[in-house]
Amino acid sequence: MKAIAYNIKPDEKEWLVLANYKKHDITIIANSLTIDTLSYATGKEALLVFNNDELSEAMILGLKALGIKYIATSSFQTDHLDLKAAGSAGIKVANVPLASGDADAKQRMEQVIKNLDQWAVGKCVGSACCCQNECSTVKALK
Repeated sequence: MKAIAYNIKPDEKEWLVLANYKKHDITIIANSLTIDTLSYATGKEALLVFNNDELSEAMILGLKALGIKYIATSSFQTDHLDLKAAGSAGIKVANVPLASGDADAKQRMEQVIKNLDQWAVGKCVGSACCCQNECSTVKALK
């Protein structure tokens, strides 16, 4: 899967590279995701969000127009993402579903790669799913 990671810290980058182990084609950008850097996502399928970059409806629609189908955040929290806009755009969203919310960088990057792995083979990410759409996983949990 072709992915792009914005605003990544050095320790996150190291763990992301180790967790990925050349499975996915990930472009790593040190800059934050902004209107000015949005175009770097052209041709990518997935966006990896770090350091709580804000993703508004306008940003999500811009990402959708560039071909983004998946957004994986390396955090437990999702309040920096407009999940409703992502759902309306048909973009799948995943987080790091640890109840404690205090996973270290290694654990967070391993989960981000697991999410990409699942999406790459057409599967739902299970408990990491933050999608607002009614998928089979959401229905099964009800």
